[in-house]
Amino acid sequence: MPELPDITLYVDALRARVLGQSLEQVRAVNPFLVRSVDPPLSDTEGRTVEEVGRMGKRVVVRLSGEVFLVFHLMIAGRFRWKGPQAKLPGKLALAAFDFPSGTLVITEAGSRRRASLHVVRGTDALALHDPGGLEVLETDCDTFRKTLRRENHTLRRALTDPRLFSGIGNAYSDEILHAARLSPVKLTSRLTDDEAARLYASTCQTLQHWIEALRTELGDRFPTNRDVTAFREGFAVHGRFGQACPSCNTTVQRIRYAENETNYCPRCQTNGRILADRSLSRLLKDDWPRTVDELERRPDT
Repeated sequence: MPELPDITLYVDALRARVLGQSLEQVRAVNPFLVRSVDPPLSDTEGRTVEEVGRMGKRVVVRLSGEVFLVFHLMIAGRFRWKGPQAKLPGKLALAAFDFPSGTLVITEAGSRRRASLHVVRGTDALALHDPGGLEVLETDCDTFRKTLRRENHTLRRALTDPRLFSGIGNAYSDEILHAARLSPVKLTSRLTDDEAARLYASTCQTLQHWIEALRTELGDRFPTNRDVTAFREGFAVHGRFGQACPSCNTTVQRIRYAENETNYCPRCQTNGRILADRSLSRLLKDDWPRTVDELERRPDT
């Protein structure tokens, strides 16, 4: 799912292309995309784009007359920019938004349709789509610490909870926790003030680093599917299970659950302890390695 740095790329690219432009026509292809009925999608045609912004992991387009398009790309949804009145790309296309400068197409890979668009009128209706998470890059350490401790969760769960923090998902939470040298399963209630301050600094530095790096890499191009991804060259641990940690050369480990996976370095983050992988550790029982040293002594590693 596109996270804060990726959504920022889309917002930058859309502002450069549609700000001040009139939305001439909307071509809805898949009826499952639009999740609202009032105002109708057709009511957006002829309105001028006044702003493009981000709300958590959502892209929000403000049109004249206080009408908003609220896009949530979910896991496989993506934006594409094409020429004026462009032909839609086969089965992947969900809708097209035609502007004088070009066509914004929203696509979704796979058979499951999770991406959504809500059309709302007025700021009060827009606020109903805001999960309420804190914008870390716009706050201070004390507010971050209080938000972190508002509920007792693991650090990984707290960082990815949209009600607590805005725009952070699986990929960047792994990177943030590695940079902070903190275990993903450490409970927020057991975090010291120094550790909370370290996590705040790592969160700001990690997000800002990747926003700037991706902006530099993209330049004036519109982001492609390759630009918006959860797996990047330069990541320390996310998506790097079985590879060497760039900080200490220890093999990156993982915790798998449902459709998600947490990646971490046991030497940098858990004092050499291998975290239980739920079903796998239950299956292996006594054969499950408890420490990095035990893992590295095995002949098959």
